[in-house]
Amino acid sequence: MAGLAPRVEYLAGFCCPLGGLAAGKPRVLCHGAEVFLSTGSELVYVYDREGRLLIAVYKFPGQVWHLELLALRRALYVLCARSGIYCLSLDQASRSVSRDDKDDRDDQDSEDGQVDELPVPVIPVHPDTCVLPSATLHAFTVLDDVLITLSQGPTQWKVQLFECPCPGEDPRPGGEIGEVELSTCTPPAGSLGEPTAPRFLPVLCCASPPGSRAPHGHPWGSGGVTLEGTLFGLLFGSDASLLESPVIVCGLPDGQLCCVVLKTLVTSRSAPGDPKALVKILHHLEEPVIFIGALRTEPLSEDVEDVYCDCLVALGHHGRTLAIKASWDEAGHLVPELREYSLPGPVLCAAHGRGGRVYHSTPSDLCVVDLAQEVSPWDLTQRDGAPGGLPSLLCPASLSVCSVVTLSVSSRAPEGGAELLALSAKGRLMTCSLDPHSETPHPTRVTSANAGQKIKELLSGIGTVSERVSSLKKAVDQRDKALTCLNEAMNVSCALLSSREGPRPISCTISTSWSRLQLQDVLTATCLLENSSGFSLDRGWALCVQVLRSSRALDLDSAVSAITYTIPVDQLGPGGQREVTLPLGPGEDGALDLPVTVSCALFYSLREVVGGALALTDPFKDPSSNECTPDVLPEQDGVCLPLSEHTVDMLQGLRFPGLAAPHTQALGPLSPARDPIHTFLETCCGPVSQPAGPASLRAKYLPPSVATVKVSAELLRAALGDNHAGVSLCSATLQWLLAENAVADIVRAQALSSIQGVAPDGTDVHLIVREVAVTDLCPAGPIQAMEIQVESSSLANMCRAHHAIIGRLQTLLREVQTLRDRLCTEDEASSCATAQRLLQVYRQLRSPSLLLL
Repeated sequence: MAGLAPRVEYLAGFCCPLGGLAAGKPRVLCHGAEVFLSTGSELVYVYDREGRLLIAVYKFPGQVWHLELLALRRALYVLCARSGIYCLSLDQASRSVSRDDKDDRDDQDSEDGQVDELPVPVIPVHPDTCVLPSATLHAFTVLDDVLITLSQGPTQWKVQLFECPCPGEDPRPGGEIGEVELSTCTPPAGSLGEPTAPRFLPVLCCASPPGSRAPHGHPWGSGGVTLEGTLFGLLFGSDASLLESPVIVCGLPDGQLCCVVLKTLVTSRSAPGDPKALVKILHHLEEPVIFIGALRTEPLSEDVEDVYCDCLVALGHHGRTLAIKASWDEAGHLVPELREYSLPGPVLCAAHGRGGRVYHSTPSDLCVVDLAQEVSPWDLTQRDGAPGGLPSLLCPASLSVCSVVTLSVSSRAPEGGAELLALSAKGRLMTCSLDPHSETPHPTRVTSANAGQKIKELLSGIGTVSERVSSLKKAVDQRDKALTCLNEAMNVSCALLSSREGPRPISCTISTSWSRLQLQDVLTATCLLENSSGFSLDRGWALCVQVLRSSRALDLDSAVSAITYTIPVDQLGPGGQREVTLPLGPGEDGALDLPVTVSCALFYSLREVVGGALALTDPFKDPSSNECTPDVLPEQDGVCLPLSEHTVDMLQGLRFPGLAAPHTQALGPLSPARDPIHTFLETCCGPVSQPAGPASLRAKYLPPSVATVKVSAELLRAALGDNHAGVSLCSATLQWLLAENAVADIVRAQALSSIQGVAPDGTDVHLIVREVAVTDLCPAGPIQAMEIQVESSSLANMCRAHHAIIGRLQTLLREVQTLRDRLCTEDEASSCATAQRLLQVYRQLRSPSLLLL
């Protein structure tokens, strides 16, 4: 094939999305001077090669997946995604471009190779042209009046045969002739009601024996091949040979090659049997099947007129190629010879031509391999030498064309050569001519007659090389950017993970305060992200703040709920800061359950950086570029680096209106929002001498709930150190308890030892710190201790404040935790006793005789 000199000519340019066309969905067919083309959108173009202009543009209700042409009937069958199969009569195509317009546009088209699509009207396809409506069809091929379809069910692939009307007849689909289920399938996961588009579409090919005719006596469509009788019998069995029946060969996305004898499928309803017996698995490529075709590899005798194929070929997405041919074993018996090859991948599209050649496209090149038996000066394959054998190795020859997403072989080609019709990822329609006589051993004289043609060839070659260089340069740039981002992320990760002790290079400080938002007092958390390192946090980094709370803090059976906020971090250089304020509550019900844990972490999204680079670097690496990235990098893939964790308890959530600083006086009333119905009823009843609400009754008839904690004075002095020198130990202890509250400075300035606060729900909480003497603990004499007392009319708020004090003293209540765990696992009878014991423990903790030393 070294003597095949490719010559590329651009015909026209078609619209394509940003990033280029994706392989797998575009299609191009050629019949005479007419080209039928789909770019994978909802449009189908009809282009005239001789006039270099568009004839018509058809618009379908959805994405076009496949085209089939019946040349004798002048009918075009189109598979529309999740809609069905449509049939268009080509004789009724709208030729709205006049001859004068054609003449005026010839010069422009020849100069820039672009199609001026504006004068051509877009023809909406009428629903009446749908001959087989279906939302599950993924592939089809056509006999003259029979549709062979492959649909995807919930768990199985299914082959079905339908009677198909011809164009102009009753558009309603005919009855089903037969069906059979193939192997299992896994539909792509998508949102409810809208399944995602498949990454790979299955492939159908109809193979028939010599002399066979389709059912009802009509010829094949464009999806059929005729095999030699020997190869046909070896592949599909004696039943298919005796019936002279065509066989449906299916290539599935999981790599299976299955076949079904057509006439047994047609008669299966009248003589039902085991459906599985109708399906035969030929081979398994273990990768999605991209192409199935048939070739003639051996030379024909001079007296032979009919040309039948003697080799069946299948190509996989990653380059695995299967060739099957009839051969002889050592005993002289005919046997099928199966041979696998490995070609460069990923394979975007493929086609077969005359002379045993197979053309396949990769993102970087268009290649050709030769399986022909005859040896030629340009043959690059190594052969076994056995008659009828397959080559032991296939060596692809480059045609110096890149980014071809769909391909077909034209019948207009010189003897020994070939003409390919291709569509590039940028939407360019072009021809690639392979002429074996274009290269001669001696230089030829350039004359004025062929100078213009050679200039055109050189310009065409320059355009091809320019497009290829542009694609490769873009890929290199994207990879460089991705590697730079990954290197920066690696440096940041190493800096954070290696600084477990001491100041961290990147830190997040959390503080709380009350704010007035939308006529409501809200407790907010402010997260201050500081970058003290020498690295920058650029694209892909995000600050994740998780707020972990319990729906009811005192409910043992309550479920823990968490809310995560993700804030992108853009261009945070060394020394930079970023502040984020988030609401903690109260919620819609007016309640704020404390404690609440706020956790901060840095998250680096590999999907955003590397995944985007992969999609932009090689948009035609897979048949569906938009679906490549999620499989390579799932949505949650990334690097998470914890920064800090902070617990907001009742002592931080208390407000002190009597001691509020001047800038906090603007906050609204501290009582919770009242029910408007209750307010209306109280207004109608007029003033009353005694309030009758539950809170008022509890305050009138029940004493406040009280809890105390006694701590050794010596222990507190050692813990507080010199930070609180000059003030009483009682005031220093109260300052320490309220150190994370906004009122801490006022407590320090006024040297308070008791304070009256308000909980988030509006109830009072009283904190008192006094000095006491414990006499019954040590025989040597009384021990000086500090008693911390909490009083509140709300038992829940008293428990929350008491829990916060215990947390500051870092006391582990092991017995309480054990009882709570046991309460969740025991039955009803045992849990009652455990609950009584738990209540006794809480009472002892509220007024303990135990002194913390």
